[in-house]
Amino acid sequence: MENIRKSVFKIITASGTGTGFVVAGENHIITNYHVVAGSKTVAVEDYKKDRLVANVVMVNPEVDLAFLYVEGFENVETTITLDENVGISNAQKMYIHGYPFGMPYTVTEGIISSTSQPMGPRHYIQTDAAVNPGNSGGPMLDEAGTIVGVTTSKFTEADNVGFGIKHIDLVKEMNDFSFEDHVFRVKCNSCDGYTEQQTEFCNNCGNDMDIAIWEEFEKSHFAKFVEESLVELGMNPVLGRAGRDFWEFHQGSALVRIFVFKRDYLVATSPMNKLPKQNLKALTEYLLEDHVNPYSLGIHENKIFLSYRAHLSDIFTEHAETIKQDIKNLALKADDLDNFFMDEYGCEMAIEAKEGA
Repeated sequence: MENIRKSVFKIITASGTGTGFVVAGENHIITNYHVVAGSKTVAVEDYKKDRLVANVVMVNPEVDLAFLYVEGFENVETTITLDENVGISNAQKMYIHGYPFGMPYTVTEGIISSTSQPMGPRHYIQTDAAVNPGNSGGPMLDEAGTIVGVTTSKFTEADNVGFGIKHIDLVKEMNDFSFEDHVFRVKCNSCDGYTEQQTEFCNNCGNDMDIAIWEEFEKSHFAKFVEESLVELGMNPVLGRAGRDFWEFHQGSALVRIFVFKRDYLVATSPMNKLPKQNLKALTEYLLEDHVNPYSLGIHENKIFLSYRAHLSDIFTEHAETIKQDIKNLALKADDLDNFFMDEYGCEMAIEAKEGA
C-alpha cells in the first residue's frame, strides 16, 4: 500500500485539483483530460508534498484521458500494474485512491456495481465507492493493486454512484502513444491520429476538432501580479497555483496561501505553529508587540498566523512593487518564524507544515 501511495499524485492547476498516477513500466503520469483542460503545464505534488512542473503531452477529450511528463522523473517505486486481461466482475471489491477536494491522500473502498455501464457514446465502470471532486484522474484498483478503471466522474444528485474509465481504454491509450518528445498533442478518437497544431479538423481524417482544446486558461491581472512576485521568490508560479486566483505552496516548512478576500483585498497568510501548553503569557506578549511590520501576527483556532493584506486597488498604483516585495518576504518570514516559535516557546509546527523542510 505504501508504494501505491508513492505512485499517486495530486494534480494542481489554475482551475483546481485532481489526481494522477503512474503504472509499472511507464514514466508518464496518467490523469483525466478534464483535470488539465486549459493548461499545458501543471503542478504535480507527491506524498512528501514536493511539487514538480509537468508538461501535458497527450489529451484525448472524448475518452477523458491525459498524459503528463515530468523532466527527470523515473518511475521506480510503483506497484500499480495495468493488465488488459485482468478479471473484473460485478460485486468485486475495489479501491479508489486520490485527493478528494484537494485534501491529503485517501483510499475509499467499494464494489463494482457494473463492469460496463453505458453513458453517452461510451461504457464505464460503475462503483458505489465514495467519489468526490479531486478524485478525478486517480486509479481504481483491485485488491492486488491492478488497474480496473480511472476515476472520472460522479452524478451530482446521487450518492454512492461513481464512474471510471474502463481499464481497457487506458491500455489502448498507453499502447497508441509512442512519442519520445514532450510536445502537446491532441488525439483524434475517430482515426487515432495525433495533432500538434491548433486546428478545426483532424490532419489525418478530417474529423471535427474543438480548437478550444489548445487554448490555455487566461490569467487575470491579479494573477499576473501575484505570479510576478512568486517569480521574484525564485519559484515557478505553476507550482504555487491551487485554483482560480488562489495560490498555496510551501516555502521551506511554512505553508503560504494567497487569495482575494471579499473582492477587495489581496491577502497572504501562513498558519505556522500550534499554541504551546506552556509559556502562553510570554508568547502572547511577543505576539502583541510590533515585531513583523508590515505583517501581523494573530491566533485563530489555536494556531499562530502570519498575515498581510493590501487593497486590490493598490496593485495599480506606485505601491505595486512594494506589495510584490511584501508578498515575497512574507513567505520567507513565515519559514523563519515557525522555527523561531518552536525553539523559543515550544510551539509545535502547524499540521499544514511540510515535514523535514
